Amino acid sequence: MHDPNERQSIDPVTLAVLKGRLEQIADEMDATLYRSAFNPIIAEAHDACHGLYDALTGDTLIQGKSGLPVFVGAMAFAVRTAARTAQERGGMLDGDTWLFNDPYEGGTHANDFKLVRPFFRDGRLFCYLASAAHWHDVGGAVPGNYNPAATECWQEAVQIPPVRIVRQDLLEQDVLAILRANTRLPDSLWGDLNGQLAALELGVKRLHDLLDEYSDSRVLEAMEELRKRALTLMRTHINTLPDGVYSFEDVLDNDGVKDELLTIALDMTVKGDRMTLDFSRTSDQCAGPVNISRATAVAACYVALKHVFPDVPANAGVLDAVDFLMPDRLVITAERPRPVGGYTETILRMIDVIFSAFALADPHRAVAHAYGTINALSIAGHRSDSGRKGQRWVMFSFFGGGHGGHSDGDGLSHGNAPISTATIPPLEILEAAYPVRFTQWSLRQDSGGKGKHRGGLGAVYEIELLEENAEVFIFGERGRAPPKGIAGGGDALPNIFSYQHQGKWCRPPMVSKMLGIELKRGERVRLETPGGGGWGNPSERDVTLQKIDEDFAYITNSKNLR
Repeated sequence: MHDPNERQSIDPVTLAVLKGRLEQIADEMDATLYRSAFNPIIAEAHDACHGLYDALTGDTLIQGKSGLPVFVGAMAFAVRTAARTAQERGGMLDGDTWLFNDPYEGGTHANDFKLVRPFFRDGRLFCYLASAAHWHDVGGAVPGNYNPAATECWQEAVQIPPVRIVRQDLLEQDVLAILRANTRLPDSLWGDLNGQLAALELGVKRLHDLLDEYSDSRVLEAMEELRKRALTLMRTHINTLPDGVYSFEDVLDNDGVKDELLTIALDMTVKGDRMTLDFSRTSDQCAGPVNISRATAVAACYVALKHVFPDVPANAGVLDAVDFLMPDRLVITAERPRPVGGYTETILRMIDVIFSAFALADPHRAVAHAYGTINALSIAGHRSDSGRKGQRWVMFSFFGGGHGGHSDGDGLSHGNAPISTATIPPLEILEAAYPVRFTQWSLRQDSGGKGKHRGGLGAVYEIELLEENAEVFIFGERGRAPPKGIAGGGDALPNIFSYQHQGKWCRPPMVSKMLGIELKRGERVRLETPGGGGWGNPSERDVTLQKIDEDFAYITNSKNLR
């Protein structure tokens, strides 16, 4: 083993090895949670993440390759919040783990529970390990918690400030009792919490093994060097863009309370090797739950920049060459108690406007808009069969759509949102877990924007209720303003949600959001999700690809899954 006090320049081969080993620790934590979580949103869709964070600043050091990037960006704020709270209550102690879901300090929304565990070596704090995961149900007015009619955070979910869930390696039973009392699905919560704790425990073991092999100083040096290299690469990439101000704006359908468009506006300034992202012209914070916190907004920018510059190492160095202008009390810098449950829709629009601003500076670097909504759908009720009569069930899921075309080719059809590397839960899993049947799961014909490189296709999902009755809500976007093409590419088709009521197909008054839909046995809901925008002039599309498009359209013309 190396001398722990040794300090020397790290060679490129060792740096590459340590980068891979550190990422593997985060990847193993991800895999541990995915394999042990109870709810499909984590186990199948991988709506979670793990990372390593700086002991002094809380900045991102390492993230895994399978967790949600937006969580990793926001978790830096969560780690700082936990550290600040711990300092007020005796400090971070070895063997403790802190838990909370505060979206205003830690980012995202109240379903996403953050666990922060300090990692000590020889009595000194070396770094933090952190876990974030989407719990299935945490109270609030509606099952699944994406309440489209919420006007304050308490209507969305239980609010848990930073508390010790583990104290000196012992689980705090009082905190657990409060958590279990504030969910419709206590067994799911218990399983997901245990999965996160197990993931952090594995991370501690793996990190100790790595430090024993390479020394504390050598691994710290590698972390510092990776951040420096991220900054150097960011500066190099920014410097290749023409100096100037590049402006773009897009809209959200509404906030679920008032049927008015909300603007997400960006003025992106490039000057030498630095960039400023100015969102000052964005709409003010609103009554409904499409607000997001500043932590979430910065994390969204992190994700967008990593898409544009994919070779930059994934750590806090990505943001070191970027300045942010985000005035208080905008829809992207909302303050408590403004509801933030639908944060996914707003960060997707932030990513869209960043992509489009980049397209004005250098269209070859940019990607056209993806489908732009997760279409959060909840179908919930009580079992009526004799073996489980009265048992509560909640099917909450999100759905896919098309990705935007880009300079190298067509967009992906039926992908997940670009905020994550998550997957869409398989219909077999959903049908096995809940009393529903998918009568259609297919690609949506001609839903992608035309272009030299076309946008990917969205999807059609039709779901039939097999129970006596259920309550449904939908929280989506892109019903009014479709995903946009860039560099001359065409727009995609907009989002359409419909449901059956008394023998008729109906649509929400607010297009993409609705609460309190009542389904009877045999009735259905249907999602027709957007495709992605096109890239480049459609007249420049290769003739062979045009013929493939025509053949593909014929194949996808089927309206029945089974």
